[in-house]
Amino acid sequence: MIRGGDIVKGSCLLQKGQPYLVIEREFHNPGKGTAIARIKMKSIKDGSVLAMTIPTQQEVEDATVDTHTCQYQYADQDNFHFMDNETYDQYEVPIAEMDEKKYYLKDGEAYELTIWEGKVIDIKIPYKVVFTVAESENYVKGDTVSGATKPVVTETGLTVRVPLFIKQGERILVNTETNEYVERVNG
Repeated sequence: MIRGGDIVKGSCLLQKGQPYLVIEREFHNPGKGTAIARIKMKSIKDGSVLAMTIPTQQEVEDATVDTHTCQYQYADQDNFHFMDNETYDQYEVPIAEMDEKKYYLKDGEAYELTIWEGKVIDIKIPYKVVFTVAESENYVKGDTVSGATKPVVTETGLTVRVPLFIKQGERILVNTETNEYVERVNG
């Protein structure tokens, strides 16, 4: 059992006998009354979305899941391929189920896979990731308005708005929850 206040994005809960993965969580504390957690969950079996409001002190049933640190190997037409760093087990994750994560997966990097009943149900992406700028437009000197930005494309195909001084080949830190530029990374 898990309290409503302890539920975080990526938690796995059982509802109606089915496992659901929490994809959004918002904490709300009204002036009067009990604090609540508004959550949006996606069914692991059929992909349906369920929204719930849970008082933070109420307990709900959580699903027992395993986590494995795995190295991202490659993607083919249908699947992402991972290898467990300790057991060398191979995992295939259907791209259709995790399409939104494809821009954050980098060959050779380690990711935490959440597994329920032998099936990968989530790939945990770090909060911030360093990317190399693969495509960038140059700007003309004098076009610098305070806070001006331009779109760039990273080596994984992710499009991010960055300050005008960022050039192709530079490395940038990106917030993966908002797809926003954080800073330029040296070295």
